[in-house]
Amino acid sequence: MSTLLRVDSVDAGYGDFQALFGIDLDVAEGELLALVGANGAGKSTLLKTIAGALKPFRGTIGLAGEDVTAEPDIRRARKGVCLVPEGRRLFPSLTVEENLQVGAATGRKGPWNLAKVYEAMPLVADRRTRKAARLSGGEQQAVAIGRALMGNPRLLLLDEVSLGLAPLVVDQLYTALPGIRAEGATVILVEQDLNRTFAVADRIACVLEGRIVLTGTAAGLTRDQVTAAYFGTGAFPEVKTP
Repeated sequence: MSTLLRVDSVDAGYGDFQALFGIDLDVAEGELLALVGANGAGKSTLLKTIAGALKPFRGTIGLAGEDVTAEPDIRRARKGVCLVPEGRRLFPSLTVEENLQVGAATGRKGPWNLAKVYEAMPLVADRRTRKAARLSGGEQQAVAIGRALMGNPRLLLLDEVSLGLAPLVVDQLYTALPGIRAEGATVILVEQDLNRTFAVADRIACVLEGRIVLTGTAAGLTRDQVTAAYFGTGAFPEVKTP
């Protein structure tokens, strides 16, 4: 598989605070990479940097061989980089369908439209005329994912999609993932639940204090290795795969 995303020696943060240190990461076209790590490890900062919402202090971001480091988030969205941020950030006064249509503003052509989103995510279809302000947390999360799909993502960044949600709702969100990947999306998923991580990921990267300390295939890593890297306890090998 060809490399879709290349993060090379990236430092990033907020003002004088540095949150990422020398991040190197390659993601292949069609891959699902799971980012794991404790709260504050830098996972969300990394996604924001990839999406263009945050400019790195140094290093480069490459998309399909093109250097997009200097490009803002809106231009990266037009190239197919779509972020579903923690907190959803829907327009509360708009209906579900109106929020979905916002995602189509990138103008990207592709398989995803309202009918396709509703087919893939019945929870969203059932709430299409409801104002976003009247949705539960799980419903809002489903709409946020649907909105990203309306942008026909080439690279879909999912930040803590299951955080604080009922297991039934999380199951529905994860059920949609194979269909999303089947339509050609490469996925980077931030997830705290290691059981779900091992079940869906092709590859796992552990972030600790702003550094990637462990990477490998889900089949090639053990839960003990990932747990040790997650918490920074004990000795664990630095495993990196192409």
